[in-house]
Amino acid sequence: MLNLFATQLETVSLHRVGNKHRGEPMFLTEAPYPLNDELRGLLKEYFFKPFREKEENYFCFRHEAGLEFHPIHEAASKIFQDPSSLHRVSREIANHLYEQSKHPHIKNGECYIVYMTDVLLDNERVDALGIFKSEVKQDFLQFREKGALLDVLIQQGVNLQRLDKGCLIFNRGAEQGYKVLSVDSNRYDARYWLEEFLGLAPLTDETFYTKNYLKFCQHFAKDVVLPAEDKQQEVLFMNRAVNHFAKNDTFEETRFLNEVMDNPELIPEFRHYKTEKGPKYSIEDVSNFQIANKAVSDSRKKLSNVIQLDTNIQIKLNFINPESAEKFVEKGWDEERQMYYYLVYFNREQKS
Repeated sequence: MLNLFATQLETVSLHRVGNKHRGEPMFLTEAPYPLNDELRGLLKEYFFKPFREKEENYFCFRHEAGLEFHPIHEAASKIFQDPSSLHRVSREIANHLYEQSKHPHIKNGECYIVYMTDVLLDNERVDALGIFKSEVKQDFLQFREKGALLDVLIQQGVNLQRLDKGCLIFNRGAEQGYKVLSVDSNRYDARYWLEEFLGLAPLTDETFYTKNYLKFCQHFAKDVVLPAEDKQQEVLFMNRAVNHFAKNDTFEETRFLNEVMDNPELIPEFRHYKTEKGPKYSIEDVSNFQIANKAVSDSRKKLSNVIQLDTNIQIKLNFINPESAEKFVEKGWDEERQMYYYLVYFNREQKS
């Protein structure tokens, strides 16, 4: 879990990186940019806002020949070992970004390399390195008094509500490639930032496996449980799955299936589905792992508990304990009407 509320921007180095394919130059500054309190506050909001809004999917640096050959990993290591080296190393980072700017669609822009302290990551204070890029410029109006009139000036600048690209490199797990978050608001050059410049791969930790296994279960429920049974059983299966994760610290697949799979005949279907679809979620060979509680909570929020009927009626199974639906909701068939029905038991209506 990430908390950036108390984080301090200690040093900011600013450069401009052009598109090498189009022959645009670089502009490397000679010293870090001097910060005042007002600018610090504006930049903090500009840099951190997309990370507060985005789901925390962590990455790490990877290089087939070894991390010592990874330019951003090595740059981050130099800065973490000696924060006073930030500006010198920031020029190396900007040059690497320029070397990857070879596609004609890549926009030129300003590159910010930032050293920050007091980042709260999983309740532990760590230092971090931020690399951000602003690309898209927007028109805005400035007004100036000119005699008895107001003069309107059309200018261009960066919208502080929209960061184009950014990453946070946390000073944790250097030998495993650090722990990294990345954002990219532009879809036309996604590989350029994440793969070619940063060289990132998903961080396969307990959060990764917890999220991906539950995503896999959600698709199994939709593709297998729903066609084999009905919407109620699809919803019940996912609620049992999430509750199993919530009640346990470790995951063991056989125990999970025995507890969660209400219909034992679907267990072979689950294993077959995992063989077929597991690689998409990187869980094909995974049957044991530590469970990340926050990932379970995040997954629960995204679950759909609504049964949508063709008579324009919705039934929302809003419960924590999945046994509630099995006790108090029954599905049946009315011969006279030739229609299915749901029978719901309750003691009293609750005020909304």
